[in-house]
Amino acid sequence: MVGSRWSAASPGRRRGPELERAILDAALEQLGTVGWNALTMEGVAAGAHTGKAALYRRWPSKADLVTDALRTCLPQIGEIPDRGSIREDLYLLCVRMRDVMHSRAGQALRSVLHECDREQADRFHGVIWSGVHEPAQRLIRELVRRGIGRGDVRADATGPFVVDVIPAMLMYRAKVCGSEWVDPDIGELIDEVMVPLLRR
Repeated sequence: MVGSRWSAASPGRRRGPELERAILDAALEQLGTVGWNALTMEGVAAGAHTGKAALYRRWPSKADLVTDALRTCLPQIGEIPDRGSIREDLYLLCVRMRDVMHSRAGQALRSVLHECDREQADRFHGVIWSGVHEPAQRLIRELVRRGIGRGDVRADATGPFVVDVIPAMLMYRAKVCGSEWVDPDIGELIDEVMVPLLRR
């Protein structure tokens, strides 16, 4: 009986979180090999070794699936341990942000933004905002407060633009200039822009 091979007793049948993870991994793999425009639900289903219906039960469209894959698989920046100075704290933050965008999901996200239309781009920019920019801004506020308490940041360095400088510069260089952030460039950003701004 055909239905019996998909019964709950079938050995090796994936379900729930395990199946969803396989589908999300397959979506990232497809993004990395064929890109956004050529990605299909059929291709993702084949990569995950499941049926197309399993995808559509969870994600109504390709855009919904890709958004979930990018949001779920994008690494977190994580907390920044106290390294003794605002310079070292911010340097580590920048390295972490760069590593997120260089991750498999981060690279897929950047390639999607280059290919998709404006309507879809708004959705994927939201992934960048929630996965990278908002956590980075929250952390920068924490690091500035930590620096004020430590005495190496001026007490009034709490304006709203302070938290925008690093995310804006990293995104500008990556998206507009098409260049990557190597360690010496990160050091220059911190030493020539952020430290003077915070210690003036």
